Amino acid sequence: YPSDIEPAYKESTGLSARVGRLNPWWNQPEGDMDERFAQAMALTGSEFTERVRYYALSWLPGRKIVEQGYTGRFDIDQSGQIVLFDTFCPWKDHITTIEDEALEKNPELAKIVYVLYPDTSGAWRVQAVPEKPGSFVSRHPLPESWRGIRDEALSERSGVEGCIFIHQSGFIGGNKTRDGALALARKALTMD
Repeated sequence: YPSDIEPAYKESTGLSARVGRLNPWWNQPEGDMDERFAQAMALTGSEFTERVRYYALSWLPGRKIVEQGYTGRFDIDQSGQIVLFDTFCPWKDHITTIEDEALEKNPELAKIVYVLYPDTSGAWRVQAVPEKPGSFVSRHPLPESWRGIRDEALSERSGVEGCIFIHQSGFIGGNKTRDGALALARKALTMD
């Protein structure tokens, strides 16, 4: 999404907004406010419990996978700018934190540009790392000449067999194989 355009959508699905919607509307009778408060407590309690479960059982174990990928990045590509995970995990927050910690010790290190991982179908994804967590701007999007192209046409254009797609914005692409995804990432590093 262009960073110079104000989004038309305003996020109103956060916890405080959902709790606020449990209050009566201006044109409704107040009703049983104790019941509404109990609903709000149940909502916030379940949200809190789910977040704790997510961080303990998904997010935190994902850090180990990201650490291993980051440590082994030079085994994947000599540039050190490609990280490969043998399984998908929540990586964006972790990659930024781990990278920042490493850069504090050695400012000369190259930043990670692409992350590779298998998807649920057994194919592989190559995803551009965002400039910062939550950003839609990538550090180095996949090449413009590949964007919006699919299948055999993409394989011909990129010179890499087994291509599936490159998203129109260049933030993600897919290949049928690990080696194909790695070849896309390596080629993309050399292109603007």
